[in-house]
Amino acid sequence: MIVIENLVLRYLQGKLPVPVYVAKPEKPPTSRFVFLEKTGSGRSNHVNRATFAVQSYGESLLDAINLNEEVKAAMDGITELSEVTASRLNSDYPFHDDDRKRYRYQAVYDLTHY
Repeated sequence: MIVIENLVLRYLQGKLPVPVYVAKPEKPPTSRFVFLEKTGSGRSNHVNRATFAVQSYGESLLDAINLNEEVKAAMDGITELSEVTASRLNSDYPFHDDDRKRYRYQAVYDLTHY
């Protein structure tokens, strides 16, 4: 059985020019990085669904927006993996990190996978 978090993490690490994390680092990079979080899942008729929030951190709002566009391009292409049959952008929006005072954009994706 596949662990979808590992699959998506490895895929994004191979496609994006920035570090990708599934746990927020205590000391995150001062520049750009991506944080991946599975926010939900479900299954029917042996077909699995998972929802991911992919947070793009940047040095400026424009930097976070540009990284978000790179994330969306990567997530749109994740169906090149045989385990993922569909990738749908649910929403994307500014999602500032007030605790760390960082610029952040978030894309929410719904994946269908085996």
